[in-house]
Amino acid sequence: MNLPTGQSWTEPGAYRVASGVHRIPLPLPTDGLRAVNVYLIESDAGLTCIDGGWAIPESRKRFEQALRSVGHHPRDITSFLVTHVHRDHYSQAISLRNEFGRAVVALGERERPALQSVLDADGSTEFVDRLRRCGAPALARQWAGIRMEGGRDPRKWDWPDRWFSGDFTMEVGGRTLRAVHTPGHTEGHYVFADLEAGLLFSGDHVLPTITPSVGFTAGLTAAAERRPLADFLGSLAKVRQLPDLKVLPAHGGTEQRSHERVDELMTHHDVRLGLCLQVLDAGPATAADVAADLRWTRHQHRLKDLDPFNAGLAVMETALHLYLLEARGHLERSTLDGVEVYRLATEVDGSDVRVEHDGRELGCIR
Repeated sequence: MNLPTGQSWTEPGAYRVASGVHRIPLPLPTDGLRAVNVYLIESDAGLTCIDGGWAIPESRKRFEQALRSVGHHPRDITSFLVTHVHRDHYSQAISLRNEFGRAVVALGERERPALQSVLDADGSTEFVDRLRRCGAPALARQWAGIRMEGGRDPRKWDWPDRWFSGDFTMEVGGRTLRAVHTPGHTEGHYVFADLEAGLLFSGDHVLPTITPSVGFTAGLTAAAERRPLADFLGSLAKVRQLPDLKVLPAHGGTEQRSHERVDELMTHHDVRLGLCLQVLDAGPATAADVAADLRWTRHQHRLKDLDPFNAGLAVMETALHLYLLEARGHLERSTLDGVEVYRLATEVDGSDVRVEHDGRELGCIR
């Protein structure tokens, strides 16, 4: 079934995106993303799914209805290739594996600490600590009340059957998939490229209309906590080196090409880095201070107008931009009463800083 012109990508069903491949949007009723795409790959040996959806009743019902519309049932699934450990991608894969006892669930090795944090139900504490260091105590208090849905529930959260490591190729239903480790959104994120068919199952690494959150993962070491944006930009460069592919994202429609969208995402972060420097030109500030001076989402919202969850993500992502600017020598960081404060580096203060992307200057700021 092809998506009619003008119809939302979130509408339920099974939509053919290539020979033997269907996109199945599943609901996220309490999430602003509204739906997650699960991709069904058909073969004589059984069904393979890229991602599994969120283990909630609405999703389970929609998934079975969509599979039935193309002549299948959840028990026909033999494997789940999960792009990353977030609940809307991973938990229903575990639930269906446990229900039918057939499907093999595979996940990136570097998701192990994050999954352990979920199983221990202590991931939210880590984010609270991050927000305090960012200078956002009110948000930290609000996040302290957030409970990770499904923690310690073996029906929804459990270990995978197989761990991915490094970049490699695999045979799936008569097609060759190149598994590419793309850390950034999470430590163990993977994308899967079918070069012969010209497809990129991009998970949350390359999304068509929004910029993925970066580093929203628990279980990071102190050093790894500062690395996600640098990792994300490096992962975008890896995907850019692949042929230009049709993007099959976890959230959104399937009209984008990979090269164009990767270029847009890299430019976005270059501009955000420049804007952070521009804010700090006025004087020292915390990540929360800088985030409050920036605009958020394509609607250009102020930080104070975002809900607490998205405001927290915005502040933590701002901190990642500041960490990267510090690593590049543009900023200096100090800590006062447990809060990180940034200022322009001595050799940068008073001089122009060029903001570039792909050899092209986007602008100069003081």
